[in-house]
Amino acid sequence: MSAGGAGESTATGPVVVLVGPPGAGKTTVGAVLARRLGVALRDTDADIEAAAGKAIPEIFVDDGEPRFRELEREAVRAALAGHGGVLSLGGGAVMDAGTRGLLAGLPVVFLDVALADAVKRVGLDTPRPLLAVNPRKQWRTLMERRRPLYTEVARVVVGTAGRDPEETAQAVLDALELKDT
Repeated sequence: MSAGGAGESTATGPVVVLVGPPGAGKTTVGAVLARRLGVALRDTDADIEAAAGKAIPEIFVDDGEPRFRELEREAVRAALAGHGGVLSLGGGAVMDAGTRGLLAGLPVVFLDVALADAVKRVGLDTPRPLLAVNPRKQWRTLMERRRPLYTEVARVVVGTAGRDPEETAQAVLDALELKDT
């Protein structure tokens, strides 16, 4: 399957949808994939921040997690319906059953990352609301809850261990049988 030209059509939805926990490299790998496929990258976390007019940590503090999840559901629905390129979803988007339903049949890739790599990438002082207290323990707890959901929605799982973003992007392209433009 060639992605050339298909990436601009929204009739079939995104060419690739990336899911995974904080630190998996969804945005970084997504940017590499978008460049190599000749399509745009859309990140639902950025969409949420634009819609709310403030950063995600501020949404959590000012409005609470339920409001954030509502904004996230709206952002994912809009992006799936209106974006034909590479789409990166926030780490918790798969927690919503409706979102998981929308992902059925799409080219979803779970970027699987080890805790040590996630910590290196995310850092422990980064403003991630759900990792604010005891980040390593919180990350493990998140993964215990989310891993089955990431796996459920994914067409393929791509491990990031020992791979840089270019190598991870190539593994995604190979797994989905997509060609660079």
